[in-house]
Amino acid sequence: MVKKVIGILTSGGDCPGLNAAIRAVGKAANSLDMQVIGYLDGFHGLVENRFRRLDSAALSGILTLGGTILGTSRDKPYRMPAGELGYMDMTAIAVANYHKQHLDCLVCLGGGGTQKNALHLMKEGLNVITLPKTIDNDVWGTDVTFGFDTAMSIAAEAIDRLHSTAESHHRIIVVEIMGHNAGWLALGAGVAGGADVILIPEIPYKIDRVADAVLHRSHTGKRFSIIALSEGAISKEEAKAQAKARKARKKGKDKKAAELTANFEESASIRLARQLEEITGLETRVTSLGHLQRGGGPTPADRLLATRLGTTCAELIDQEHYGVMVAVRGEQCVPLPLKDVAGNRKIVPKKHPWIQSARLVGTSFGD
Repeated sequence: MVKKVIGILTSGGDCPGLNAAIRAVGKAANSLDMQVIGYLDGFHGLVENRFRRLDSAALSGILTLGGTILGTSRDKPYRMPAGELGYMDMTAIAVANYHKQHLDCLVCLGGGGTQKNALHLMKEGLNVITLPKTIDNDVWGTDVTFGFDTAMSIAAEAIDRLHSTAESHHRIIVVEIMGHNAGWLALGAGVAGGADVILIPEIPYKIDRVADAVLHRSHTGKRFSIIALSEGAISKEEAKAQAKARKARKKGKDKKAAELTANFEESASIRLARQLEEITGLETRVTSLGHLQRGGGPTPADRLLATRLGTTCAELIDQEHYGVMVAVRGEQCVPLPLKDVAGNRKIVPKKHPWIQSARLVGTSFGD
């Protein structure tokens, strides 16, 4: 019987746990008598037919490593950079290279954008399976994504460390945390790190309410305040302006739309810090964790999760169960139709238990 051949790639931002997932898919596939190749630099490698064999030696010692041994990029098959020609649709080339290597399945590790890119290739006739990877934890259909636990741990530790300097200088410290337009990372790290205020995209805040929370702490003898700010968090004022701008754009009034959002062009963390200093009179500083949250080796929880997802993926390929994302549902790793996942995003419900617990310990959400 001819061995199955699997292609695997990592796409989008780098993330702790990618190497653990690559290892799991590769080792499980090898044990099931399948061959594995890894495409370099995401979908770009698929289009350019650049890959490496993922044999036992290539997979050895990578479980604990951060980043991805395959490299990654944000390039899309249907919008690939082509030098002086700008961007071109390279889907046909990607499909041809899939068949050139006699692949039985392409495994794509990535977040929301990767799910859509994989679905695009699936519609072109390729057998595809995806794994949910992102520190933002916003992939629809799965309880958790690998990379999230590591990033949350890093952000929570940063908040822990900022407590001492904030208290020493009687400061407000705004900690800007990644997450795009979902607040999972700031919420989890904020609760775990004991932030006094947590601001997330799902709950637009009022600056006066945030200032009141800070001043209340000051009046009761608390020498500092820590604010965990998700990078996508917005004020109620900004939310209203964005809604009006969207309506203006639909009517073709682009200039009007630009005017409505002109007051919100500076970064959310800088604007929040400036406003709080003006209202409270307290010295305010900003710490942006940035790519620190994506770096370094994965936590044991992420290694375990990536291994479970990767081995389940290999089993599904052996069963020829394609066109799915491997999701976490409770204690199980289960296949979900990729067409149901792609294009959707998981955001924080306003009555999520983490929010309820945070409110009960006195955390403000500025609402």
